[in-house]
Amino acid sequence: MSTINPVGGSNPLYRPTNVKGPAKPAATEAYSANNVDKLELSNVDHLMAQLKTNDVRWDKVNEIKAQIANGTYDTDDKLTSAADKMLDDVR
Repeated sequence: MSTINPVGGSNPLYRPTNVKGPAKPAATEAYSANNVDKLELSNVDHLMAQLKTNDVRWDKVNEIKAQIANGTYDTDDKLTSAADKMLDDVR
């Protein structure tokens, strides 16, 4: 009866020793140390200009500022509504 000896088993004596790691890609124009990654954002100037021209309802802003200063802005209804919206986001 013959037996077959395991190759590359869990015994460290049988580990292959001539295994090479992954080959490195060749330096090409598409892959070289001289190339730099770039990020280009289109329409940024357009978006910033649009944000600057949005109408601000200053009457509402001033009304809310006054309510905060008076301590009347935070009501139970508003807090309940905010909590419900937070729970909806979690669900």
